[in-house]
Amino acid sequence: MHLSALKSYFPDFWQVRPISGYATIAAAERKPPVTDTSRQFHETAPEAQVIRPPAQPEDPFNPRGVEFRGVSPALVKVRVVTILIFAAIALVPLTVVAITLWSWFWAPVAVAAAFYVWLLWLVPRQVRAIGYAETESDLLIRKGIMFKSLTVVPYGRMQYVDVSEGPIARTFGIAAVQLHTASASTDASIPGLPAHEAARLRNQLAERGEAEMAGL
Repeated sequence: MHLSALKSYFPDFWQVRPISGYATIAAAERKPPVTDTSRQFHETAPEAQVIRPPAQPEDPFNPRGVEFRGVSPALVKVRVVTILIFAAIALVPLTVVAITLWSWFWAPVAVAAAFYVWLLWLVPRQVRAIGYAETESDLLIRKGIMFKSLTVVPYGRMQYVDVSEGPIARTFGIAAVQLHTASASTDASIPGLPAHEAARLRNQLAERGEAEMAGL
């Protein structure tokens, strides 16, 4: 049978078809599937943790909610005058001995002078470190720079309260309040208070002590 006769019987078989469509289908079949990377990231990412800073420990010499009151700056003057008096008493004889008898006595004079100068430098800082606070049931007294102390005196343990002042303190108008309790080891004092504040505090502490004792 001739080729022309075969073409007449099977016309569709001999048509030339483009292969671009097959190439496109094949390329589409080979293309990897598209995945939602953002969704996968959210599903696999760990939850963020909130890191809180550690709580600050409470200062034992500065209780929370307690406001301390300072003493009068005149206490600095009283202590400076007192130190100068003792320095003169100690240094004048040593200086006389160093001049008249032994020249090597200048060494103790220099050491003593340096010691009194250090005390004069320390006095203002000591006075600023003194404070007291009145709470509902206790009186708190804070002192010290290098060696700090906080004394808590319950009103119910107070036996009596007195006010004292020396000649130098009287000149500068300040006084000290002395607290006496059932135990001598818990006695405490607040120096450098103005005279009117010392009187007020004495009366206030006496009334609170009597009220606490009556409540027992």
